[in-house]
Amino acid sequence: MGPAIGGSLILVTSVETTLWINALFFVISALLLFMLPEKETIDKEAIPTLTVSQVIRDFTVVQTFMMMNKYVSFIYLGFILIMIFSFAMDAQEVVFTQQVIGLSEFEYSLLISITGIGSIAGALILSVLSNKFSLRYMIAIGLIMTTVGYLIYAFSWSFASIVVGFVILGFFNVFLNAGIITFYQNNVPVHVMGRVTSIFQLIQSAVQVVFILGIGVTADLVSLRLTIVVLALFKLVFSTIFSMSVLSTKKKAYYQEGEGNEEHPCGRKMKVEKLWMNDT
Repeated sequence: MGPAIGGSLILVTSVETTLWINALFFVISALLLFMLPEKETIDKEAIPTLTVSQVIRDFTVVQTFMMMNKYVSFIYLGFILIMIFSFAMDAQEVVFTQQVIGLSEFEYSLLISITGIGSIAGALILSVLSNKFSLRYMIAIGLIMTTVGYLIYAFSWSFASIVVGFVILGFFNVFLNAGIITFYQNNVPVHVMGRVTSIFQLIQSAVQVVFILGIGVTADLVSLRLTIVVLALFKLVFSTIFSMSVLSTKKKAYYQEGEGNEEHPCGRKMKVEKLWMNDT
């Protein structure tokens, strides 16, 4: 939705006007959040002080969770690392589309708007038919098809060809994100979710910075087209391996509801972790 509106505004007005409108809506959002009533009472005394020992304890909690839930950790961490290929290609998007493919600013703005339309279409279909889709297939097909979108983007030669890739990418990215978030919420207990998310995002940020810098240097040394094509091909290989792990029938129970009971693969482990957490 955001890219579609942003692209449309650039087409109707200008980049400067769009940025001012975007900034204005950020201010309005902040004011609306400020006006929300206080419904939750937080005991600030119970919040632990941020110390080195507290950070080490958080890492220990996450390490324990990962050792007790190796498959869940593999899937989520694998997804994060695979998405770094997407972030690296996105970082070169403007340069690639305008200097390699030869799109004008008008065509690039139109491209972003059309991509947003693809995302909106995917979200509408998912909201209506969400109960009909298997979580495993949402993740696997979503990842493979977004990778196909990137491959078409990498080999594009015209505005029409890159539109096809971006529409596929925007459409199936909705299913991928919804699937992986649902999997994460179903398999990571609430009492460690914040810590696990923080540590995993820390890993993602560190790898992402180094990786994108490396890709930027590589693009200066060799052809940008070649760099994007290689990234897309590597993403396809890793996405295929990842999807095979997701679709494994032996791990099917991880993608079903009911993680709080004994039938769920994580049920007993979560109870043990909760007891361990209470002891600490």
